[in-house]
Amino acid sequence: MALSLKNKIVFITGASSGIGASCATEFAKLGANLILTARRSEKLVTLANELTKLYQINVLPITLDVRNNTMVKDSITNLSKQWQNIDILINNAGLALTTDTVEMANTDNWDNMIDVNIKGLLYVTRSILPIMVKNNSGHIVNIGSTASHDCYPGGNVYSATKHAVSALTKSLRLDLLGKAIRVSEIDPGAIGDTEFSQVRWNSEKKAQEFYSTFTSLSAIDVADAIIYCVSRELHVNIAEIILTSIDQASSNHIFKTNGAVKKTVK
Repeated sequence: MALSLKNKIVFITGASSGIGASCATEFAKLGANLILTARRSEKLVTLANELTKLYQINVLPITLDVRNNTMVKDSITNLSKQWQNIDILINNAGLALTTDTVEMANTDNWDNMIDVNIKGLLYVTRSILPIMVKNNSGHIVNIGSTASHDCYPGGNVYSATKHAVSALTKSLRLDLLGKAIRVSEIDPGAIGDTEFSQVRWNSEKKAQEFYSTFTSLSAIDVADAIIYCVSRELHVNIAEIILTSIDQASSNHIFKTNGAVKKTVK
């Protein structure tokens, strides 16, 4: 039997679009109360207002850059009593920048990916985890990637950051052994209805062309997997889910509608 998520407090990073926004919607449908964080305040507030109106839940939007540890700590420390007992953390904020090879790369892109994908996840987890430890209850879900498990041309630092997410998730599960806190990793492949590839290539047109030739996952597919993990009975921990569409066999192998197997990137 699935656990009820009604009135649970769910903290989601990168909630203004894509997987984060889909998670917010799916949790809202189940009656959870949401702390939504992202850098884009306007989109965040719009989503918060929509969910509050549609599902009669409580939603707290917080403008947050996970790269800024001081901002992260202050945002969580200053939560009102109503919002302090966070039940579920979705570490979703992440990005890829370009598919340049190492010798051609702009190292600023490396810093940005490392700061968001690794350090940002750590900063948020470090600030929220003591709450869960004090309550001896909680669930942390880290969003990885198929790139957590393989490598591909041009993936280099992005793949390295997602391998780090996988290692940190496993390490966190070991650190928390004996406590009633669950830790899960969701590793999706190509997702067609997010801004991931637009940001990576700085081209909406290129992203649309890429996804137009195969069936990809949607953000709601990933949200559905997350809901499954967090709604299991409390003695059940789903350690990891690798999630791809039927047209994708690895980060680097996608079956195109013309019958070709296109070696490409997530």
